[in-house]
Amino acid sequence: MSVSLHQFWIVMGLTTIAGLATGIGGLLAFFSRPGKDNGRFLSASLGFSGGVMVFISLAELMPEARHALVGEYGSPHGGLLAMLALAAGMVITAVIDKMIPEVENPHHVRSEEEFNHAGDASEDERRKLGRSGLMFALAIGIHNFPEGLATFAGGLSGMDVALPLTCAIALHNIPEGIAIAVPIFYATGNRKKAFMYSLFSGLAEPVGALIGFLILMPFLSATLLAVLFAIVAGIMIYITFDELLPMAETYGQHHIVLAGLLLGMLGMGAVMEFM
Repeated sequence: MSVSLHQFWIVMGLTTIAGLATGIGGLLAFFSRPGKDNGRFLSASLGFSGGVMVFISLAELMPEARHALVGEYGSPHGGLLAMLALAAGMVITAVIDKMIPEVENPHHVRSEEEFNHAGDASEDERRKLGRSGLMFALAIGIHNFPEGLATFAGGLSGMDVALPLTCAIALHNIPEGIAIAVPIFYATGNRKKAFMYSLFSGLAEPVGALIGFLILMPFLSATLLAVLFAIVAGIMIYITFDELLPMAETYGQHHIVLAGLLLGMLGMGAVMEFM
């Protein structure tokens, strides 16, 4: 499967946009002081991100993967291969989470106190917050590698898959940018430093796409691309149900999370109709 230089740069551009959405989260973290309203915003945005990711996984990626694999191997073998790849994506994400200690895991649920009372932290607590922010940035960078590969795979398939996938990953990255920026800001008082850490952590995504391109390019085929779609769907579904939604419930009321989830699904569905 050949890839033109034009297509390569489109894929890298989309991946960079998705990754740098962490910087948007870094900016949003400073529009209001920590408090209940900020917690509700974070909760709603996490729910919305989860809704987008679930919808794009089940309504776009898995049907694409199953259609291609059934066409190649027939039914039920192609369908079962798609399900195995979906399960593989979930296992990959679980293994990555296990490799990162909970204290440093960007998807581990934080206490509400950490955000709502960060401004009143003592000097020792500020040092701990700063270290947490740096560890979040490092861990999120690690998590962003497979997301970069996901956007790479979507971009090679075509813009009808690439644009919704880029949107889903970018929305997912915004709350992660907040998770990096808030503790660093309240540890250092430096808005610029907090923003830059959140911004640069997203650069792992285009790096992941580039590594994926270099490793997979010699073997790339329609079948491998379909398998990658199903793996990516597994990654996104796992992140949503194991990490995003529990974290969202921690920071806000149940119905705020549910509203964000449903709006994310409906909004992504409406956007896809125009693509």
